Amino acid sequence: MKIEFLPQKAIKIKDNLIIADLHLGYEESLVQEGIYLPKAFNQMLTLLKGLVLREQPRRLIINGDLKHSFVPFRREKIEVEAFFNEILPLVREIIVVRGNHDVGILWIKSLGIEVLEEIEIGEWKVVHGHKLVEGDRFIIGHEHPSIRLRDEVGALIKVPIFLKGEDLITLPAFSPWAYGNDILREIVSPFLRNLNPTFFEVLVPLETEILSFGKLSELVEALRRM
Repeated sequence: MKIEFLPQKAIKIKDNLIIADLHLGYEESLVQEGIYLPKAFNQMLTLLKGLVLREQPRRLIINGDLKHSFVPFRREKIEVEAFFNEILPLVREIIVVRGNHDVGILWIKSLGIEVLEEIEIGEWKVVHGHKLVEGDRFIIGHEHPSIRLRDEVGALIKVPIFLKGEDLITLPAFSPWAYGNDILREIVSPFLRNLNPTFFEVLVPLETEILSFGKLSELVEALRRM
């Protein structure tokens, strides 16, 4: 079964478009702590609408952490509802696979959204990735995988990545504020901790293309020589 990796931090399998880790309401939850960030809502919405219109999937799957706060609040709910009001007319079906941040989201069923713990597409099982489940081949989010690279002036920058293994694919976070977890320093998901990620291929989503950095072990060696 062909899996297409897209520069917009999504994958497509047949007529299924899969993204993960939107963390809607993130900025609003930080406001409650006295931290102010520009809202990324319109940026994410514009990116996703353009992607859906171009790829024409029948089904959109959000693989966990649709929203951010562990304690649901009104403004977050307004943002989630506004998001679906824009996306629902563009696809025939939307499924949210519940992640660890998706507390109190069952109300979205009233909008026509299906909420599941996991879903199978061919030989692949789509789960968020914060807890282990039975199966053979998985597509997960949760990790927000990234690597640190040096730019042209020598500054370290964190770059979101896909991790592609034979039986495990890890999606980067769709949210631009989820900068990512540097997998060379720490691994969060129990799925990745159970495997040897050095044999995974590192795919970097750029604006219009996917760039392969080869196996993670090869990248580590290359960075060591720099």
